[in-house]
Amino acid sequence: MIDFHRGQDRMFLLTCRGANDMNIRDFIGQYRNHPVLFIGAGVSLRYLNNSHTWDGLLKHIAFELKGNNEFYLDIKAECQVDGKYNYSLIATKLEKAFNKALGEDRNGKFEGINDIFYAEMERENNLSRFKIYISKLVEELSYREEKKEELAELKKIRKNIGSVITTNYDGLVEDVFGFEALVGNDILLSNPYGSVYKIHGCNKDASKIIITEDDYSHFDNKYELIRAQLLSIFIHNPIIFMGYGIGDDNIKSLLKTIFTYVEPNSLTAQKIRDNFLLVEFEQGSMSHEISEHDIDLEGFSTIRINKIKTDDFVEIYRSLSNLNLPVSAMDIRKVQSIVKDIYSGVHDDGTSIKVNITEDIDSLNNSDKILVIGSSNSIKYEHKNSSSFMSDYFEIIEESNHQLLQLIDKINIASTQWFPIYGFCQICHELDKCEPLKAQQRRKIEDYLGGLPISVHSEHENISDIYFDDSITRTNKINAIIWSAWNEMIDLDEVEMLLRSMPDKKGTDYRRLLCVYDIKKYAD
Repeated sequence: MIDFHRGQDRMFLLTCRGANDMNIRDFIGQYRNHPVLFIGAGVSLRYLNNSHTWDGLLKHIAFELKGNNEFYLDIKAECQVDGKYNYSLIATKLEKAFNKALGEDRNGKFEGINDIFYAEMERENNLSRFKIYISKLVEELSYREEKKEELAELKKIRKNIGSVITTNYDGLVEDVFGFEALVGNDILLSNPYGSVYKIHGCNKDASKIIITEDDYSHFDNKYELIRAQLLSIFIHNPIIFMGYGIGDDNIKSLLKTIFTYVEPNSLTAQKIRDNFLLVEFEQGSMSHEISEHDIDLEGFSTIRINKIKTDDFVEIYRSLSNLNLPVSAMDIRKVQSIVKDIYSGVHDDGTSIKVNITEDIDSLNNSDKILVIGSSNSIKYEHKNSSSFMSDYFEIIEESNHQLLQLIDKINIASTQWFPIYGFCQICHELDKCEPLKAQQRRKIEDYLGGLPISVHSEHENISDIYFDDSITRTNKINAIIWSAWNEMIDLDEVEMLLRSMPDKKGTDYRRLLCVYDIKKYAD
């Protein structure tokens, strides 16, 4: 939607050359570090019903304001330079007209935007009505139904993604990946793993949206440190651009920035080129082949980049999901979270953190956070216990975290324990414990159901009716849901929503219902 950092259009000359083509799986399989995604408007356009290009967004706002397209076309005609439209200048002119019109029509069509504007002014927060409206336009995430399965594959890659950088305002990445959104100076203090760098602002804070001439001017002057931090990420991680075209100014500007600080003929430059991948959309194409393109930067050597033109994004996502790295990005996020706590000196509850240096980890309390550095001869480490597999059940399933699930064979799961193995075995077929745990799960459910009172045998077809049924006691509500789910009276999507919302992921009610859901969802 919006440029990262506007470069000079004549700075690049693109030529296509022959290359030794490589399959996308082989290319991504060479990665030895967690890739970083740089996501543009094309990704939101692919998955959301209410997404726009930069031109489309401004055109939509102008039409809503005036009721015709001619007003926008008049502004656009004034903002053409050397055959190209200056959209930041268009936005500047449209913002002025939009704010003026709303100021003169307090209770008209945009009354709700004026309500927000005046409420913020009461707090001495002077926001642009134009930017408030933009934030509201992209606030809702209306997903395209036909992309549901592809989105499920996208969600699986988050276990191998270090971080995401986006020029989009919407919350798509945060929603799909569960990463923390960072805007402005927050980027400088961030954990580089598990973060979404929203370099042009976010719909959650209209004051930080970058779209007009002045916004870009301030961005260029103020964000030099942020660019330096992003440059460090680009040097050390594979970079995958998605939602941009080969001629996009974001691509051009990034390469210009990188090779301003990195010698083009150095080993570092070669490493960056090898790791750089542009995913370019080509409607209907099922190509999986990587090709090479040379970009000539004025004053620099020719820069060769890797590109794939395709409409088969599922293959790209599966390649990333199957990437086998020594440690998952999820584990690094946990380690960095612990280190951050140690630096701060306090727990989330305000109590002081105690740091022990010890050679005997068995002497530590169960509640202690532990960061261990040493040899495998002196350190024993259990990555997860059975309880955490259950509390993280949906995240593990969504990520298809094969590497993590292999640890099930190494942990102790008592014969009396509730444990949802069916979904895990769908992902990791080679687990030795699959069949014994399946038998244990089914036996426990059948034994439990056999002991339930007749009063929980409801005829209700949804969970809300069970909760409102006074004939079912409060203590038996979950039992009634368990019985109904097992007998396929209620929809499993409803059961999933309930499980995700239950605050106590270690409680017996959660575990029993989860095991019923798991067997109904994933049993052959």
